[in-house]
Amino acid sequence: MTEYVSTTPGLFPLPDWAKDDLSGLKGHQKHDLISGDESGEIAAAYEEARKNVIDAQQETDLDHTVEGQLRWDDMLAHPLAVHDAVETRGIVRYYDNNNFYREPVVTDDLDFSGDVATELETAGELADGDDLQAVLPGPYSLADLATDEHYGDEAAFLDAIADFLEAEADAFPEHETLFLLEPSLVENAPEDGVDERASRAIDQVAGAVDADVVVHPYWGALEEKVYAHLLDADIDAVGFDFVANQEDNLYNIQEYGATDDISLGLADGQNTLVEDPEAIRERVDWIYDQLPVSAFETVYLTTNTETFYLPYAKFEEKLAALAEAAELAEVKAA
Repeated sequence: MTEYVSTTPGLFPLPDWAKDDLSGLKGHQKHDLISGDESGEIAAAYEEARKNVIDAQQETDLDHTVEGQLRWDDMLAHPLAVHDAVETRGIVRYYDNNNFYREPVVTDDLDFSGDVATELETAGELADGDDLQAVLPGPYSLADLATDEHYGDEAAFLDAIADFLEAEADAFPEHETLFLLEPSLVENAPEDGVDERASRAIDQVAGAVDADVVVHPYWGALEEKVYAHLLDADIDAVGFDFVANQEDNLYNIQEYGATDDISLGLADGQNTLVEDPEAIRERVDWIYDQLPVSAFETVYLTTNTETFYLPYAKFEEKLAALAEAAELAEVKAA
């Protein structure tokens, strides 16, 4: 029988009370972020905010708990932005929206950091036995968001990013699922040859963990060749943004098949309109009706994108809607 799992791609909005407390964070030196040398006030605010977002997931009975990535001020670029071998320079638009990040420029070898693993360890303690979900940028997206001034070659740089993320993921504590977020596969689709390298890089990072791995692109649908090559990676599920593009995502599955598990982005991570749980469940049924498969082993119900765009109260309502939708889907399947 299919298991329905409510979850998110992480990168949550800050609780309202924390925004003022952390408003000066952008001016902090990256060394402070890496070493934990933030001021006592900043460190305490992050600890309390992390607890808030984990409590919110537990209170809504979300099936998988993420750390929230509240320190990721540079969003998916964060693992590089806090690295000693990286200089953060000018402000760059984050894809095609009104969010921005500091450009990470790689100037030396990308050795092990452990920043994300430390966050995940803390989240695991707070989650207290709940199914823990890790979140990382996928290697292609992280390379796309960064600038290379050290490796000197596009292929070598992607390999270096994959090596870096592999080592970071290998240090993770025990967790149930890893979401690799790959919006660049849609927004800046790899060309011929690069699509194969991107798939191999994803496979490399996925192999570092003893957990189910979901590659979650968003803001549209993958080009056909990119999708076909992604299926060559040893991953458990591909994510589909059914908010931004239904037709092309359905076509890819109909034409090329799918993994045994699937991640469905059915709630809008950028829109404050909160979906009705029954409507989300009905969308699952509608998608099934269009596909040549009778069932998936696991269906992840999630927002299509990160939720840091949302007001905190709306974010909490989205969590509750996803959790209830998964419960309704489980009841119907039974």
